[in-house]
Amino acid sequence: MSEKQEKGALGEDAVCAELIRRGHSIICRNFRKRVGEIDIISKSGRFIVFTEVKTRKYNSLISGAEAVNPAKQRKIILTADAYLSENPTELQPRYDIAEVTVDRGKVAGINIYEDAFSTDGVYTVN
Repeated sequence: MSEKQEKGALGEDAVCAELIRRGHSIICRNFRKRVGEIDIISKSGRFIVFTEVKTRKYNSLISGAEAVNPAKQRKIILTADAYLSENPTELQPRYDIAEVTVDRGKVAGINIYEDAFSTDGVYTVN
């Protein structure tokens, strides 16, 4: 596993633990389709939550949320649509972004932006 893959897995593991702490049930990780991948799919209340995890080193030039640009959002939405067509549900879809900061190989912080973008691809992270 490359350093980048290890950093990504560390971030995803930390976000899964945080989501569980917040009451989510993890449905699956790393759901892949031709169009893209969703890092974490979970259930929280009336929502099925599609979470994009961005792990960055401390003092990175671009934040994790900024890295989820409109093109990336469209890929996530298309991949989520594929998941929902294979796994119908009454739950409402929600798209979250989780930023993970690592420093010296350890998680230094997690920010989760709930409902970070809508199905029309409008970027709303504050």
